[in-house]
Amino acid sequence: MKKTIFVLSVIGSMFTYAQEKTNSQVKEKEIEGVVITKTKKAVEQKADRTIFDFSEQPQLNNGNVLEGIKKLPGLVSTDIAGMMYQGKMLEVYLNGRPLNITTNELNSFLEGMPANSVDRIEVITQPGAEFPATSGGAIMNIITNKNANKYLTATYSGNYSFTNYDKYRSRTSNSLNLNARNKYFGWQLNVGQNYRESMMDTNQDNLILSNTDRVGRGYFAKSGVTFDLGQDRLLLNYDIYHNNNSNYIASNGLTDILIQENPALYRETKFNNFDASNTNNLRQEAVVTYQKRFADKSQKLDFQFGYTRSTSKFDQDNIFTDLFYQNPETTLPRIVKGNVLNNTSDMKIANFKIDYSQPIKLLDGGKMSFGGLYERQDYDTESFGLTNLEYQRQTASTYLEFQAKLKKFDFTLGSRAENYDISGITRFFNKQENLVQDDLTPFNKFKLFPNASMQYNMMNQVYIAANYNKKISLPSISALNPNNTTFQGPNTQVTGNPNLQPTIFDNYELKISAFDYAFIGYSVSSATNQVAQIIRKDGKNLFNEQVNISNMKIHNFNVGLPIPFMIFSKSLSEIMKFNFNPDKINFMYVYAGYQKHQIDNLNNKGFWIFNVSTQVILPKAIKLTANYSYLTPQAGYFYFTAEKPFNNNVDITLTKKFMDNRLTVSVFANDIFNGQVMQVRSNPPVGETVMLRNKYDSRNFGLSINYKIPTKNKLAKEDSNILNQTKKEDTGVMQQAQ
Repeated sequence: MKKTIFVLSVIGSMFTYAQEKTNSQVKEKEIEGVVITKTKKAVEQKADRTIFDFSEQPQLNNGNVLEGIKKLPGLVSTDIAGMMYQGKMLEVYLNGRPLNITTNELNSFLEGMPANSVDRIEVITQPGAEFPATSGGAIMNIITNKNANKYLTATYSGNYSFTNYDKYRSRTSNSLNLNARNKYFGWQLNVGQNYRESMMDTNQDNLILSNTDRVGRGYFAKSGVTFDLGQDRLLLNYDIYHNNNSNYIASNGLTDILIQENPALYRETKFNNFDASNTNNLRQEAVVTYQKRFADKSQKLDFQFGYTRSTSKFDQDNIFTDLFYQNPETTLPRIVKGNVLNNTSDMKIANFKIDYSQPIKLLDGGKMSFGGLYERQDYDTESFGLTNLEYQRQTASTYLEFQAKLKKFDFTLGSRAENYDISGITRFFNKQENLVQDDLTPFNKFKLFPNASMQYNMMNQVYIAANYNKKISLPSISALNPNNTTFQGPNTQVTGNPNLQPTIFDNYELKISAFDYAFIGYSVSSATNQVAQIIRKDGKNLFNEQVNISNMKIHNFNVGLPIPFMIFSKSLSEIMKFNFNPDKINFMYVYAGYQKHQIDNLNNKGFWIFNVSTQVILPKAIKLTANYSYLTPQAGYFYFTAEKPFNNNVDITLTKKFMDNRLTVSVFANDIFNGQVMQVRSNPPVGETVMLRNKYDSRNFGLSINYKIPTKNKLAKEDSNILNQTKKEDTGVMQQAQ
């Protein structure tokens, strides 16, 4: 408790210090009439992050967000272990705030968001001290904001696609962005929907084969209002996301049933099964931000209060089950089980944070940043009316970071102190059908998380950077949840683990980058108590569980290289003088990465990731974009071996702009050779191995449009983003939009 009070007292002292700096300020004059136009880059490399532009890349924004993310070079997304980027586990943020969900819940959430509602994605590979230490290995920040204008403007985006496997299925998404500003305030509203029909074929070690007919429905609304109070600003944001997904599962396979006349014996039995499940998620978030500004634009003070509530309901109903012995003459009667699963969850998160930064005289120039955060999370789950998990977490933290320049060197040194108080209780029925209540394994610790980086600027836009940071990753709520929130068959058991412990990471990285696109890097993440999924077999039954890996290292080597096609027709001297605009040239971008998961007592082989993106400008200014992804098989991925490549797909998009670039029309074909499939074999520490195969209807074709409705006033100009987001400016510090 004393440590928590200490952290909060440091936070409380910041406002007084900042106010003292205000008294000696001289008001800055505004200079108007200057317009600066900046060309967006498809991929932008910075010292601590990689930025992928979605808004101007039709090959990324013609489906839902999850489909676009899977096309990013260096990113691996699987059903078994979530998302990794260049060997680092990703903590997923939405507009600068963590989602606090992973794996199947995260996939459903991202499938419910149209990709054309995303402006860009920042993958922050080296989160500094200003980020919560719970960012783990890296952060994927999905930014959905658009710029507000001085006068009412609107942008509409929509697409339609279809698949045709066992039957014809349709997918639609639409979003509308409205924004405006007057002399008193600015406002912005972004609304959208997504309807998705899809199919999945699953084979679990030939013990259960299933076909799932999926229908996903997603809706969202993001709103923001900003008030200018002199130099200061007040921002109010409210966001809501709703997903309603239905699955219809036909399955058959083998299981063991107890022989009543001899309780010690089981008999192998075939089954045919049909189930229906429904998942209903509602997420709401409200944020209030006050930005204190000074005459010196690099001096900033932000106060922010946020509240998030997310509720989920999962039901599975068994329509019928046919059981029969191997002897076809001996058939058991049809069994109607009714409601198999009825699980709900309720998550509430409240937080308050302060961030302050100012320039200081340090070497050839520097900057100091410090701040703090207090957060409270409550998470409860129920199953058939029984509250079987009550989880509470309180986090109090403060940080201090210095940045300095010395000739061609940039230095960053900082540390974050965090105090955790995690507790809770779980209730369950034991083998004797008695209700048991037990305390969760508590986690009550005060820890320091240092970070350091050094960058040598060899020449303009060419640098070498070395980074280190220590981070922590708390078990996700989906991994802790003792309730099952996915399909469960007659011979499968899926459970969370409420006693999982947090993971501690030590991250090291060396990187060389040139002209934002070309780079080469090597990184190592050393993890203690890494959370991992275990799938094992016992007889004819399958068990899906979550465990902690005591020690693990992930090695990653990666390289990216743009190849403009003009190198085959122009001299090097001409190319060096050329003013590159990615929208106007023909080029190929090649990415290759090698990754190895080193786990004690497990001989995992490394794997290569390849991604090739090509852009060709055709006659009539038609843009052809092709993307190919491949991941080598027979390699170790946590406690799994990939028997087939996770990625093996070719995507093609044709794009044409009309009406002075206000209307963009694209036609696309994804996974045209139908090669994308996930087939792995589990390597559990205990128990038999299991083969798992999932095949989605990933081959689809469609049409996408984006229309920027013009304003009647030609003097309308862009204003600051006001939808809830944070962005890191020059030094990579995630600040509220300026």
